[in-house]
Amino acid sequence: MTVKKTNTRTLVLILMIAVAIAFRLLSYKFQVLSNFTPVGAIALFGGAYFADKWKAYIVVLLGLYISDVAINYLYTSKLILWSSSSFWVYLMFAIMVFVGTLIKKVNVLNVFLASLAGVCIHWLVIDLPFLYGDLYPHTLAGYGQSLINAIPFERNMVFGDIVFGALLFGGFELARRKYTILNTNPQLAV
Repeated sequence: MTVKKTNTRTLVLILMIAVAIAFRLLSYKFQVLSNFTPVGAIALFGGAYFADKWKAYIVVLLGLYISDVAINYLYTSKLILWSSSSFWVYLMFAIMVFVGTLIKKVNVLNVFLASLAGVCIHWLVIDLPFLYGDLYPHTLAGYGQSLINAIPFERNMVFGDIVFGALLFGGFELARRKYTILNTNPQLAV
């Protein structure tokens, strides 16, 4: 793949991720959309499409970090660069990028299954009771209560991953078929 082709593909992927990340700000304005965001779909999309996988981790995690800082500022009017749970949040999204790298053939079933796996990872990691101080007892029962209370948020994440996954994966596949410069290997437009 030529340098120009690589740069064009990378730029298109970054722009698509940046536009999707901008939708995160809607959850601030419309709180009913809490967790109906593109974050899981972005992680899977980056993992699936960046030829250099390190770029997937950098672009996705940096994009999420910048949008987290902006969203935290909107909610608190304070510049919060890191919190006690930040490590776990970004570790979980790094795992979701890895799940995206496992998508070898992009189709509806594979993207859907990866989305479900990503939501399960998010649910099981982010709802560990010790991440919330004293909100839940640091016991198995506290973890169970945290998981139960998170169901509405995780349901919204499933829907967000489905909608944004369809837009990101579907949009890129359509563009890739029309513009061969977006392909990773020499092939004709379909």
